[in-house]
Amino acid sequence: MPSDLPLTSRSLPIALLRARESVMGPIRTMLADVDITEQQWRVLRVLQEEGPQDPTRIAHRACLLLPSLTRILQKLGEKGLIDRQPDPDDRRKQIIRITDDGLKIIRNNLTASIQAAERIRAHLGPERYEALLDLLNELNDMDN
Repeated sequence: MPSDLPLTSRSLPIALLRARESVMGPIRTMLADVDITEQQWRVLRVLQEEGPQDPTRIAHRACLLLPSLTRILQKLGEKGLIDRQPDPDDRRKQIIRITDDGLKIIRNNLTASIQAAERIRAHLGPERYEALLDLLNELNDMDN
């Protein structure tokens, strides 16, 4: 039965999903060992990289919906990996920061995370790896 749809092997959404699974497999294994979800890891990485910030910015930077982030922050707080402080400019808001225990999780898993990225870089080669990142960032910027 002919179709005007592209083959799934040439479908961008499916190719992106398959690529995501290839990239995230080793990361998921690493995170399972420390009882952290992918989403929790992204939040910790954003806070480690960019410093304390409000939940709206964290949600945007970590590619999460704000309602999901609320639950994630609750879990991270229960684990002692983040803390919350009132925003000095607006006491109704909170500023979230990573704790020393959160930083320790990142430090302890940094090597495995870098190795996962290096495996992909080695497979693609440095130029193609950087080109892929550039193209994906350009695609992401399309709606911004």
